Amino acid sequence: MTASHHPHDESTTLDSTAHLMNRISSQLASQLSVVSLNGSRRPGPPALVLVAHGSRDPRALSTVRALVERVRELRPGLPVHLGHIELNEPRLTDTLTALGPTDAVLVPLLLARGYHVKRDIPGLAAETQARARVAPPLGPHPLLVETLYGRLVEAGWGEQPRRGSAVVLAAAGSRDPDSKLDTNHTAQLLADRLGVPVIPAYASAATPTVSTAVRALAARGHHRVAVASCFTAPGRFATQCAEAAPWIASAPLGAHPAMARLVLHRYDQAMSTTEATAPELASA
Repeated sequence: MTASHHPHDESTTLDSTAHLMNRISSQLASQLSVVSLNGSRRPGPPALVLVAHGSRDPRALSTVRALVERVRELRPGLPVHLGHIELNEPRLTDTLTALGPTDAVLVPLLLARGYHVKRDIPGLAAETQARARVAPPLGPHPLLVETLYGRLVEAGWGEQPRRGSAVVLAAAGSRDPDSKLDTNHTAQLLADRLGVPVIPAYASAATPTVSTAVRALAARGHHRVAVASCFTAPGRFATQCAEAAPWIASAPLGAHPAMARLVLHRYDQAMSTTEATAPELASA
């Protein structure tokens, strides 16, 4: 008997062939991009190193790894690495040491200026041979607000806020006044996006606390108060702040698509900066 012809089988074969050809084309384009017209090898783009704080919560490491993978998907051919300030491997110094004496852009997975951005990350980079430029932190920025909004909607925030709704923007906190300025700016951008009051609050080192902010909003007649988690990944601070929510609490920002775009924006911003917007470290 003659085997019957199935259009679905032919379509599947064509799809598989097209996928294979796309992969080959992408690999060839990646290889050609580092070869000049005279056949010599051109230097590739500086590495992008995502710098996470680190956490004892095992969910934090898997979260930032997922963000790294999303960034890689958005920018094929760009070397993307991960380094931690403390608590988790790989440490930032280990990542930069492995890269050797090469150019790198360090993008802090931190949401405001503070000691880590100004001192810790540049100091750790200076211990290595890498020629590292430190990008600004992720906030404040409209893409950060887009992520915060998306996470609130996932938690149950309606597109049209009900009367009496308000939000507490829960952040880690810092004694650096620039950190508070940045968080206040993010809170204002989120308030503009949501159309309701947003009060910034902190897990440590600054006031008010989330509980105090909730009470302040309730005293003003806001009885549907959500907590927006302004944390990159799960951890002790994020958990404590979420537990203080009287209504809903959003998940940490994680590997949201807008976060990956924001990481790449900070990389591109640092690459295009020729003045001292972001500190640049060069080893002798």
